[in-house]
Amino acid sequence: MTDRTLRGLKPAPAGKRTVIWDTAVPSLCVRVTDTGAASFNVMRRLKGRIIRRMVGISWRVPFPAGQPLPYSLSDARNDARSAILDISRGIDPKAAREAAKEAETQAARETFSALAKEFLADHVSSLRSAREVEAAFKNELLPVFGKKPIAEISDVDIVRLVKGISKDRPYQARHIFAYLSKFFAWAAAHRYVKASPFAGLKAKDLLVKPSARLRILNDDELAALWRATAALPYPSGPFVRLLLLTGQRLREVAEMAWSEVDIDKAVWTIPADRMKADAPHIVPLAPEAVVILKSLPRWTGPFVFSTTGGHRPIANFSGIKEKADALLTNIENWRFHDLRRTMRTGLSALRIVDTVSELCIAHTQKGLHRIYDQHSYIDEKRHAFEAWGCHVVAVCEPNAPSNIIRMNVGAAR
Repeated sequence: MTDRTLRGLKPAPAGKRTVIWDTAVPSLCVRVTDTGAASFNVMRRLKGRIIRRMVGISWRVPFPAGQPLPYSLSDARNDARSAILDISRGIDPKAAREAAKEAETQAARETFSALAKEFLADHVSSLRSAREVEAAFKNELLPVFGKKPIAEISDVDIVRLVKGISKDRPYQARHIFAYLSKFFAWAAAHRYVKASPFAGLKAKDLLVKPSARLRILNDDELAALWRATAALPYPSGPFVRLLLLTGQRLREVAEMAWSEVDIDKAVWTIPADRMKADAPHIVPLAPEAVVILKSLPRWTGPFVFSTTGGHRPIANFSGIKEKADALLTNIENWRFHDLRRTMRTGLSALRIVDTVSELCIAHTQKGLHRIYDQHSYIDEKRHAFEAWGCHVVAVCEPNAPSNIIRMNVGAAR
């Protein structure tokens, strides 16, 4: 058998097979059917019976002149030797191939990515924190572990990951540690791993203890960010401005639905299942916030801020911040959550009483006040949000014409 022999192959006569044996590797032959299908085969005795097993791939003859063979004679001989060796050991090459393919398929089913999808659907989707957990898996874990078989992820891999995150984002590192711990406990319970690699790992031993963040934006930084958002297209610019004007949490604003907003009454009602306190939260909207909402497109989907026609809320917060940072030159070390802290601090500076300020950002009253004080504080909250909106406009657009009447914010005391 030579390359020239292979290139000269033609379909066998009707109803026949052409078989050419190799002398370099006994038991190796090339077979050609009457339809022109050609393949290399090994024929040997296994456990008392003759078996024939194909090696390599099949192809069609006659083969086009001037093109390389799809499967060389050299490769066929090497694969044939391996198959003959397996047979001499009592192993059927076909069964070995099928077992290897099944193992590969099983490994693909048990990659971190595949099992994370199952875990999120099985265990996380019904939780109030589902979107936060899903975002952490998508942004932090899948890029690192996605294609890796779960059984190959060790405690060393986990320590390396969470300690790396902890250097700059200690709170996020603790979240990641908790999410991964629950994931591997679930995987162990379903027998995807023999034991969780978290056995013996403790967050307090690995992670930097987070200190309370005190960062707020001063008026100059506030104005710079406001100007930058004017250059950011929808949904990024309006989204950042609503964060600042309402002081609500990142995902509460990102997942705002039009069904929650009453533009005519200037009220946004966040349902209980989206709030940390498991109670609905009413946000009276300042005129500046209403203007922004009226300017936004109305999609067929329910969400206000979306890149998918309203069908899914925005989630690429790091991308939005990167776009804003590219337009900023004098703001360092800021985060989206700093806008919430800035707004809350601003309410105190505007002499809004603490009870109202805390309720504006959905911090519930404590102790007996929570039980005995059932006043809604809607009017007081509206005054606070409008006072903050006036302050933002005064700082960020001091020369812009406005039909908003400035209030005596000191009256809130």
